[in-house]
Amino acid sequence: MLYEEIMEAVGFIQSKTNFQPRSGIVLGTGLGNLTDDLDVESEIPYTEIPHFARSTVESHKGKLVFGRLGEHPVVVMAGRFHWYEGWSMQQVVFPVRVMKFLGIERIIITNASGGVNPHLRGGDLVVVKDHINMLPDNPLRGPNDERVGPRFPDLLHTYDSSLREKCLELAAQLNIRAFEGVYSALPGPNLETPAEYAMLRRLGADCTGMSSVPEALAARHMELPALMISLVSNVSFPPSAIKETSLEDVIAVASEAEPKLRQLVKSLLSTI
Repeated sequence: MLYEEIMEAVGFIQSKTNFQPRSGIVLGTGLGNLTDDLDVESEIPYTEIPHFARSTVESHKGKLVFGRLGEHPVVVMAGRFHWYEGWSMQQVVFPVRVMKFLGIERIIITNASGGVNPHLRGGDLVVVKDHINMLPDNPLRGPNDERVGPRFPDLLHTYDSSLREKCLELAAQLNIRAFEGVYSALPGPNLETPAEYAMLRRLGADCTGMSSVPEALAARHMELPALMISLVSNVSFPPSAIKETSLEDVIAVASEAEPKLRQLVKSLLSTI
């Protein structure tokens, strides 16, 4: 059933555009303006695509955007789905699966996060090398279709090492503060308590958010190389540094730092 639903969505999209993307990009909270840098070929609202969920987060546009970032052909997910919105994990990752079957060769996943490494500050970028999954469900749970991916995928190489290395190298050349680190995913939608932030730091997390890991799991399931870049929107450790944070605060910091992320992604894709 999953494969048939994927192919139905792919067929619909291909009936609307013959554009062939090489890379997929998932845009996180406050990071939606990357589409401004695109030479747009076409846009398709999620509401029109079979089996797509609906993005309900205020800052998420809710559409697939096809175009060129520089000379590189991409499909951009302008607005993602979150488990806390009430969607199933299978619905959350469905667009990633569709992008894979549209022919992308890699996926770049972005998000805004809270920093739990005391060396991080607002506006820093974390190039994710590993994750701690504390979400209560898994997009790979349930019947498996071998046409999509294996029953028991190994997660040793979830985040592509060559993409990470190139990303960090380019960040240094562009004078962008970027660090390799571990991302922790929690369900949300509430932010974490001070005790939870402290726990995450003890577990080895550098930053934490409410998304991205499901998409990374789906990518790995399909053997799709993935790069995750997390933009630190608020500092959550040590406890003395924690301040009350609203969605507006997260969006404000992410929006201010977004040009760095856009520059980095554009530079990275120009080398591929």
